[in-house]
Amino acid sequence: MVRHYLVKGRVQGVGFRWFVHREAAALELNGWVRNTEDGHVEVLAAGDAESLAELTQALRRGSRGSRVDAVIEHELDRKEAEKLGPFRIEGAW
Repeated sequence: MVRHYLVKGRVQGVGFRWFVHREAAALELNGWVRNTEDGHVEVLAAGDAESLAELTQALRRGSRGSRVDAVIEHELDRKEAEKLGPFRIEGAW
């Protein structure tokens, strides 16, 4: 399964991408997390249904210091998973 998430709220500048990376890596998901230009965080994750459900709950809970107002979720075609490697943070230096 492949899911795309858009997380809205106070999710930039509070370690949210690192939190997502830690959660997704622990669940052995493939994909990435990155900030968007409009202040949200975008996540693309591939894995089994149970692991993705756990990631969804983590995204809704958020990291310490964050405030999650909304998680918009879309299921994508399985073909999207072919391009994904181990979970990473995009745009981190």
